[in-house]
Amino acid sequence: MTLTRILCSVSLAVSLSLAGSGKADAGDLKITEMAVTTKIVKGNPIDSVRRISSSSVKALYCFTRFSAPEDTDTTIKQIWYIDDEPVAEYELPVKGAHWRTYSRKVVEKGNSGLWRCDAVDSEGNVLKSVSFMMN
Repeated sequence: MTLTRILCSVSLAVSLSLAGSGKADAGDLKITEMAVTTKIVKGNPIDSVRRISSSSVKALYCFTRFSAPEDTDTTIKQIWYIDDEPVAEYELPVKGAHWRTYSRKVVEKGNSGLWRCDAVDSEGNVLKSVSFMMN
């Protein structure tokens, strides 16, 4: 066997072993629950906002629950929009098979319009969106 052939074989073996031992990627994430809520209690949302007044709350939370492979170690972004204009962006970790996370968005009086929060994977793909109306 020539030296070139040996080096190619070793390189291929190393590449295959690294590919098989990598962490799960963002494409393996599945959102099993997503809600905009007025409060998180014991790690869970207490309600799901569809329509709300800006004078009735000081902050809202976007809660997201994932199902993923056991070795998942990645991040997602939650991007908040008012009338399709981004107003906040949060990068959040996702680690493990059953993970939940949330972002908190302060609400100022007069922030009326159609609101939306997108969960976006590390490659920029929108995994899920939740919309609601703010009066």
